[in-house]
Amino acid sequence: METRRSLRRWFGKKKKVMRSSIAKKWKDLSGQNNWGQLLDPLDIDLRRYAIHYGEMAQAAYDAFNTEKASKYTGSSLYGKRNFFSCVGLEKGNTYRSRTGSGLWRWRRMMGKAVLGRRDIVIAWRGTVQTLEWINDFEFNLVSPRKIFGDERSDVKVHEGWYSIYTSDDSRSPYNKSSARDQVLNEVRRLVDQFKNEEVSITITGHSLGAALATLNAVDIVVNGYNKPQSQSSRSFPVTSFLFASPRVGDSVFKKAFTGFKDLRALRVKNALDVVPDYPLIGYSDVGEELAIDTRKSKYLKSPGNLASWHNLEGYLHGVAGTQGSKGGFDLVVARDIALVNKSMDGLKDEYLVPVAWRVRKNKGMVQQEDGSWKLMDREGQDDDYT
Repeated sequence: METRRSLRRWFGKKKKVMRSSIAKKWKDLSGQNNWGQLLDPLDIDLRRYAIHYGEMAQAAYDAFNTEKASKYTGSSLYGKRNFFSCVGLEKGNTYRSRTGSGLWRWRRMMGKAVLGRRDIVIAWRGTVQTLEWINDFEFNLVSPRKIFGDERSDVKVHEGWYSIYTSDDSRSPYNKSSARDQVLNEVRRLVDQFKNEEVSITITGHSLGAALATLNAVDIVVNGYNKPQSQSSRSFPVTSFLFASPRVGDSVFKKAFTGFKDLRALRVKNALDVVPDYPLIGYSDVGEELAIDTRKSKYLKSPGNLASWHNLEGYLHGVAGTQGSKGGFDLVVARDIALVNKSMDGLKDEYLVPVAWRVRKNKGMVQQEDGSWKLMDREGQDDDYT
């Protein structure tokens, strides 16, 4: 039996041997040439690159507060200061430095050095709340006028996802302005701030989050948010890494999406996952496809089920080991197999990893000095969340 200890030793050796050339070829990895010959078999740097962005989408899941008893439900569990460490992306991560003095400045420098440019990353989580499931099944096609304007009423997209992207709620502490407005305002600020540097904009998401990422990406390009306001002739590339993405719009939307020179999308699709084939009628895929098949992994329970085929950690395991359409499965990236079981029962029992092991200690309940218990489910200070 191959133990997890032997896997960790092997991972450590591989990490020392393999040197990333991401900084030199980031434009190709972000789809400048539509990923050319990089997809089958999967280029080692593109493999790491896709996993990196997939982990950002997973972090959006892990940080989301779903506790209905909490006054902070619907917000992030973690503040900015400790966010990456709290979601498990601090240790062993090539893209981040160790904690120390000048932490945020040092992290930004390290990210730029490894990636080769300033990268603005937007991560969208998938379906968690009941109302979002309802919106998933609103499959009517509508004109996305807030994105394309009235002059392109021929473009049609999924009504439910467009509604989630553009709707606001004056009663909500977190959604007084729409997700669209919040993201675009921040992108505008960052693009203007770093206008004299080499910049890219990368959007990622899983499932519903991938659909929102698709809308967000095209919105940024259509309305010029990838251009500094003082240098409108200059534009930055926008790339989407989409995991288990359902279809977002019709054939006219696909044609419009494909027509923008600064816009690229890579869809990762697991062989038996049904979500990427939804909706069945009247919709078209956008971007390029990276096909994986997690059934080929010797680490996973066979044959799996609808949930495991769609799970994001399962997807990232698949990206780490896929050997292309004609190959088998070999973990050539140092990605711990224990992550597969973070929220599901997907890993074979012989690896001794608990099912759905990621749970918050006592569901955020903290014992006070007098012996009583209080729900304290936010890390850090409140002003660390703004």
